[in-house]
Amino acid sequence: MSEETKVPEEEYEKVCFICRRPESRAGKLIHMPGNMDICSDCMQKAFNSLQNGSLGNYQEILKNYPGMGADLLNLNELGLNSPEVPKRQKLKKKKSQEETRPVFDRAQIPAPHQMKGQLDEYVVGQEQAKKAVSVAVYNHYKRISADLSDGIEIEKSNMLLIGPTGSGKTYLVKTLARLLNVPLAIADATSLTEAGYIGDDIESVITKLLAAADNDVERAEHGIVYIDEIDKIAKKKNTTTRDVSGESVQQELLKMLEGADVEVPVGSNSKNAMVPMTTVNTSHILFICGGAFPDLEEIVKRRLNEKAGIGFAASLKDNFDKDKNLLSKTTTEDLRQFGMIPEFLGRLPVLVALEPLTKEFMLRILKEPRNAIVRQYQKLLAMDEVQLIFEEEALEVIAERAMEKETGARALRSIIEEFMMDIMYEIPKDDNIGTVTITKEYLEHTGGPRITMRFA
Repeated sequence: MSEETKVPEEEYEKVCFICRRPESRAGKLIHMPGNMDICSDCMQKAFNSLQNGSLGNYQEILKNYPGMGADLLNLNELGLNSPEVPKRQKLKKKKSQEETRPVFDRAQIPAPHQMKGQLDEYVVGQEQAKKAVSVAVYNHYKRISADLSDGIEIEKSNMLLIGPTGSGKTYLVKTLARLLNVPLAIADATSLTEAGYIGDDIESVITKLLAAADNDVERAEHGIVYIDEIDKIAKKKNTTTRDVSGESVQQELLKMLEGADVEVPVGSNSKNAMVPMTTVNTSHILFICGGAFPDLEEIVKRRLNEKAGIGFAASLKDNFDKDKNLLSKTTTEDLRQFGMIPEFLGRLPVLVALEPLTKEFMLRILKEPRNAIVRQYQKLLAMDEVQLIFEEEALEVIAERAMEKETGARALRSIIEEFMMDIMYEIPKDDNIGTVTITKEYLEHTGGPRITMRFA
């Protein structure tokens, strides 16, 4: 490791070269030649092995490796690299009692109305979802700093976001974490399996959060974990095999959602003898789960239709067929019918349904957010000193095509990428181009973009 990239030793803990335990767990480490640090337990085991002869003929080893001897194992003489732990597997030292400062300051967390106002700059629509998320996050961080001397302990407000694909579930959480400046880990539930099977263990979720916090355990314990595609771990119906990626994963997540000490590998998703381990307490970590829950609308509709009766005042069974926001009527019973176990739902008390995107929503997403897609391309061309203009009719065509794809806001970028490719390729050829206007005719292949030349 070069001097420029070498991590200052005072910021990170030393790790035993053999058992990979950090100094805070293994005790004072013994520094050995070759830049190795070994704990007293491993050193004693090595001496015992030598005395018992379990290492074989030690003299033969010394003949094969002349660099070994009084220095035990001088890797520099052998021409090998120093056995330093990679930065991503180093743990930050815990501050001493005198230096301890609150990792989290509640005064820095904005009030719910301020939080929603900041979200409004980036997320279009979804007013109820933004309000619910802002209140839940504010209450969660108030819970962390609450005084427990009166014996009143506030329970966690983990959230479950429900909404069609592309409605902005992940984007909402990403924006929130960036505004709050707290560590965020985004995990995919589809890769999680029961411990002992191929796939990621549950602890890998916390490993990602620890990495996002630069291996600072105290900061990670005040972060946010977003588990996407949570509907994919629903209980499988009519299966004859062991459900290692469904109900069993829900069972494994229970303690973590509620709050427990989780032993996780540092800088790796797998536990092995060569990876340092540390313990993270999840009591103050906010868990947000999200999923599209396909066919959940049919379950909700079936429940609502059971209330339909006969008579003038009775509701008709086809009343809910035209309801575009049927997911807002979802209850925990509907989710249980979908395949989520009651214990899992009980640990996600805040249920938030996102609205499906309409054409009007799509138009607003194109223009209004601070980092709107149209503004991103305008910035790209501005670097070539070219002004990019979108006609209103052209934006409507883009929104209509995105609605046809039925993949939500993600479709907008794919559509714009398609017709902007030729423009981005041709523009740098001519330094005299000053303005490019995207027209409806260009998108419908009945004309081209309107180009204005720059006059000296």
